[in-house]
Amino acid sequence: MKNIGLSITAIALLTIIGCKENKKDAEIIAAEKTIEVVENNIEKVVSKTVTLRLEPKSESTASGKAQFAEVDGGVAFFMELSGLTPGVHAVHIHEKSDCSSPDGKSTGGHWNPTMSKHGKWGDAEGFHKGDIGNLTADENGNGKIKMETDEWCIGCDEENKNILGKAIIVHQGVDDYKTQPTGAAGGRVSCGGIIE
Repeated sequence: MKNIGLSITAIALLTIIGCKENKKDAEIIAAEKTIEVVENNIEKVVSKTVTLRLEPKSESTASGKAQFAEVDGGVAFFMELSGLTPGVHAVHIHEKSDCSSPDGKSTGGHWNPTMSKHGKWGDAEGFHKGDIGNLTADENGNGKIKMETDEWCIGCDEENKNILGKAIIVHQGVDDYKTQPTGAAGGRVSCGGIIE
């Protein structure tokens, strides 16, 4: 009888330790992801984050996750996807966080609060605040993209910078950075609303 009592106590202790370890693992994973977003620069302070899921659109299988983290007056962005067709795909921020339509067109056009022409991010001739760029999917359909900018904020009062209420769209094809106003990137294959 004493052995049964000791066994039950030992199992209970292992369960408690296991739960604490799982909690610790979750905290470590969250910290590692935040560190990855700000490219391992531990001097930067993360003040706000928004994490979102991207869902398939236009009968694709492209899905993934993205994170925006406000750091030192700018925003770091990281996104990873799977289920893409191998090759290059455009990534843009669109006007509305509404991903309800099957083709993703419920998000509206590119987010362009300054009414600039479409172009490559940072181009002196102009670019939309939503013109993130291109990502390359490998032979397995996996792709990642990251960037950091002071042109965005998360929930601030500057409408020309605030990304909340917008959406991330991944396109079927490459952004040529020339064709107006979209870069001729083709259909919308994945969508995620940027909401708190």
